[in-house]
Amino acid sequence: MSYRLQVLIPEDLHSSVRKAAQRGGVSKGEWVRRAIDEALHRHSDESGASGDLVARLASLNAPTADVETMVRESEPAQL
Repeated sequence: MSYRLQVLIPEDLHSSVRKAAQRGGVSKGEWVRRAIDEALHRHSDESGASGDLVARLASLNAPTADVETMVRESEPAQL
């Protein structure tokens, strides 16, 4: 199902959208849909709102160990 979204934009922004859509070979509507989708993905990636946070942490490939080992390794060495 699709929904209609009517948004009023200033003339200069309309001109920019029209030109960008022409360059991309798509309609203005398609260009705006893609821009909204990209912005939503970028925002959710930045805010951490999307996806499994544990999986995102695991993807960092950071060093791991049990708590005691991590604390011991993070303390400055005694000279």
